[in-house]
Amino acid sequence: MRILGINAVFHDSAAALVIDGRTVAAAEEERFSRRKHAKRPVPFSAWELPEQSAAWCLREAGLTASDLDAVAYSFDPELAAPAESLGLDDPWDHLRQTYARRAPGCLAEALPGLDPARVRFVPHHVAHAASAGIASPHPDSAVLVLDGRGEAHSHLSGRYRGSQLEVLSSQSLPHSLGLLYEELTAHLGFARSSDEYKVMALAAYGKPRFQPQLRQWVRATGDGGFHAHGVDLASLAPAHAPGEPWHEDHADLAASVQACLEEVLLDLVRWLHENGGDSTALTMAGGVALNCVANARIAAEGPYQDVWVQPAAGDAGTALGAALHVAAAHGEEPSPMPGPDLGRGWSDEELRTRLEQARIPYEQPEDIAEAAADVLARDGIVAWYQGRSEYGPRALGHRSLLAHPGRESNLDRLNQIKGREEFRPVAPMVAAERAAEIFEGQLPSPYMLFVHQVHRAWRDRIPAVVHTDGTARVQTVDAADEPLTARLLRAFERRTGLPVVINTSLNTAGRPMVDHPRDVLECFGSTPIDLLAIGPYAVRRERVFA
Repeated sequence: MRILGINAVFHDSAAALVIDGRTVAAAEEERFSRRKHAKRPVPFSAWELPEQSAAWCLREAGLTASDLDAVAYSFDPELAAPAESLGLDDPWDHLRQTYARRAPGCLAEALPGLDPARVRFVPHHVAHAASAGIASPHPDSAVLVLDGRGEAHSHLSGRYRGSQLEVLSSQSLPHSLGLLYEELTAHLGFARSSDEYKVMALAAYGKPRFQPQLRQWVRATGDGGFHAHGVDLASLAPAHAPGEPWHEDHADLAASVQACLEEVLLDLVRWLHENGGDSTALTMAGGVALNCVANARIAAEGPYQDVWVQPAAGDAGTALGAALHVAAAHGEEPSPMPGPDLGRGWSDEELRTRLEQARIPYEQPEDIAEAAADVLARDGIVAWYQGRSEYGPRALGHRSLLAHPGRESNLDRLNQIKGREEFRPVAPMVAAERAAEIFEGQLPSPYMLFVHQVHRAWRDRIPAVVHTDGTARVQTVDAADEPLTARLLRAFERRTGLPVVINTSLNTAGRPMVDHPRDVLECFGSTPIDLLAIGPYAVRRERVFA
């Protein structure tokens, strides 16, 4: 079957294509529209059909919309209830549900040739679950989904046997760990439904001294569910307005909510293990599964031997999950996702044409990995644009900004280049076979979804990637999967003695990661990046190295 998955409900519109159970392509609409999280001004922020990403998925496979056997939409309006009946204050909820009900006709207009009767609604959390349980390398697994909200729930626990899901528990709204974290994010002056990772970073600077008070509102209920509603954040710490100074209370509030979140998640995981059969692997999805600090605790303290998190764990991943679920429902046995690099890519010839059209001087070194490593070793900043773009929010060596980890000042330098808050960390990229020498925690970690303790002997050697609490969000690189990036790491180590390189997303504040060659050329032209490694080509900025 040829199945197109679609997410266009709350945010992070995306499309994914599954053919005969194999994931062929997946991409977020923001990479095409250049609107981060694919949001339009309210009230239309919940309705940006992934027209461009869906059309690209079809082109990538040489299909037209009329060739599709099904379109899987990751929300079922028949399961949704009015926001007020769920205890939620959402003035746009009725409009969102109306849009969802009209999705078949709207998709047919956006994709000429599509038969609206081929659109299938997939419950939101079932789509999340499939993006983890079916897409993972584990044929049998427990699955945990947690996010802000679906149709009427915020959580699902279950188990997969092959590609068949058994739901074991769910949590009804308004109780939601994801919405709690959104409220905290807004209370601290960030964007409500997209800046939660900033709060996670801020939490490392605080102490969880408000955790005892928070437990009256946030706690597991012992039956596979939890209580998380009615939290009075203002009674614990004042709101923070953008531009105002940060206070100890703000960091402590972030640390306290983070600690409560971790506590509840561990209780849910233990309940699932006790009631979910003999699975040794836990798979996770939903926006809360992007909380890599909590994931690390689950891996370290939970009962599962292996924890696998969908790299596009947020709502974008439900496009893939919906397609995989429909494939399984029709008797197919979908294959695990091949990796995160499911987006657009360009041939060497196409990249050279783009460079020549832009009239930008470039060269083709004998080995682009060696050329980039040389610039990094001399403390240059490298834009690394290679292969197909990543599906999900993490730059994993395809659309990355790289730097020397041994210079502590490079943290501030990168945050200034990207326009980020000064407390935000950057991540280390390391060869998989070297990771255990330097980091302690869940390994391998190819998708940058766990934090790791940095061994003390290494903290002074790679200070730029060590967060204030002694941790780092590691990406391990397997040469079998990423030979070019692995070659870069080896070349950098030969020059510096360090098997680690800083890896952060190739974008600036408020903008999506670069995707099209035009995007990376614009980014290179507007920021003090020293080398653009675009395919086999090198574009250099004149700079005198110290």
